[in-house]
Amino acid sequence: MHRINLVKILTLLLLTVTISVNAQHNSQNEKKAENSHSKKDLKSEIKEYINHHLLDSHDFNLFSWTTDEGEHKYFGAPLPVILWDGGLKVFLSSKFHHGEAVAEVDGNYYKLYHNKIYKTDAEGTISLDEHQHPLNEKPLDFSITKNIAFIFLVGLLMFLMFSRMAKSYKKNNLIPKGIGRLLEPIVLYIRDDIAIPNIGEKKYKKYMSYLLTVFFFVWIINLLGLTPLGVNVTNNIAVTLSLALVTYFLTTFTANKNYWKHVFWMPGVPWPMKIILAPIELLGTFIKPFSLMIRLYANITAGHIVLMSIIGLMFIFKNWIGSPLSFGLAFALSLLELLVAALQAYIFTMLSALYFGMAVEEHHDDH
Repeated sequence: MHRINLVKILTLLLLTVTISVNAQHNSQNEKKAENSHSKKDLKSEIKEYINHHLLDSHDFNLFSWTTDEGEHKYFGAPLPVILWDGGLKVFLSSKFHHGEAVAEVDGNYYKLYHNKIYKTDAEGTISLDEHQHPLNEKPLDFSITKNIAFIFLVGLLMFLMFSRMAKSYKKNNLIPKGIGRLLEPIVLYIRDDIAIPNIGEKKYKKYMSYLLTVFFFVWIINLLGLTPLGVNVTNNIAVTLSLALVTYFLTTFTANKNYWKHVFWMPGVPWPMKIILAPIELLGTFIKPFSLMIRLYANITAGHIVLMSIIGLMFIFKNWIGSPLSFGLAFALSLLELLVAALQAYIFTMLSALYFGMAVEEHHDDH
C-alpha cells in the first residue's frame, strides 16, 4: 500500500512539474584605462556565467570553450524539444546549437532567446518592444529541459531504491540489507521524530509516503546541485511552488472540521473578534505554503550565487594571495552547502508534517 502511495506521490511531483583579454599600450594613461576596461569585462562575464548557471536549459552541457578562430565548442548532450505549433513538433535541441542557430522544422523556424523558444523567420529575427520584450509568437513548449530530465531521473532513482529496500525486507524477515541499511535509519527518523510528534500516532501513516518522498527528493536534488553537472532544480521557483502546492492541497483536503472551525469561527473568542480574525486565519492558510516555496527557493539560489561568486574571485585576483583564499572559501562553503542540502529537505518535511498535524488535530473546546 505504501509502495502504491509512493508511486502516486512521485507521479504527482513529476507531473505537477555552464574568462580575459589583456592589451598593452605605450601611454601609461591608456594602460590604466584598458586594464580598468578588462576588469569590468571580466566581472560582467562572471556575472553572466553565474546567471547562466542558475537558469534551466534545453540541453545538457558539461563545459565549453572557444577556439583560436573564435568558434564556440560545447561538450554535453542535447535534449528533446517538444512544441505544439499547429501540430506536434519534436526535435533535438542540438538544432539550436546552444542558441546560435535557427531550427527549421516542417517549414517553421524557431530560435532560442534567453532560454525560451520563439517562432521566427529563416534569419532568426527577434522583434523587441520598447521594454526589450520579444514580440515574436511563442509556441506551447512541453520540452524536456535539463531540470525536468533530472526530476525524472531522481524520481526513477528513488523508486528503484525503495523498491529494492521493500524486496529486501520481504526476503530477510524485515531485516534490511544493502542500501536498506543506509535508508532505514533515515526513514525511522522521519517517522519517529517528524511524523508522529507533529501529526499524531493515529493519523501519521497516511502522510508518511509524501513526507518520505519530499524529503529524499529535495535532499537528492540539492546534492546533485553541488556537483559539476550544473543541476539547479530547487532554485527554480516553479519546482518549489509545485512542492508547496502539494503540501497545501494535502493539508486543505484532509483537514477535519475542527481545523476549519478554528479558521473561520474560533471557539472561545468574542464574535466581533471572530469576524476580524477569520480573514487573517484564512490568509494564513495561503501564507504557509508560500513560505515553504520561498524558503527552499531563496536558500538554494543564494547558496549557488555566493559559491559561484567566490569562485569567480579567483579569476579577478590572479595573484598568490587572493586566488588560494578564494579557493579556500569556496571549499569551505561547499562543505556548508552539503549541510544546507540536507537541512532544507528536513525543514520542508518538518513544516509539512506540522501543517498536516494542525489539519487533523482533534480539539476539545469547552465553549
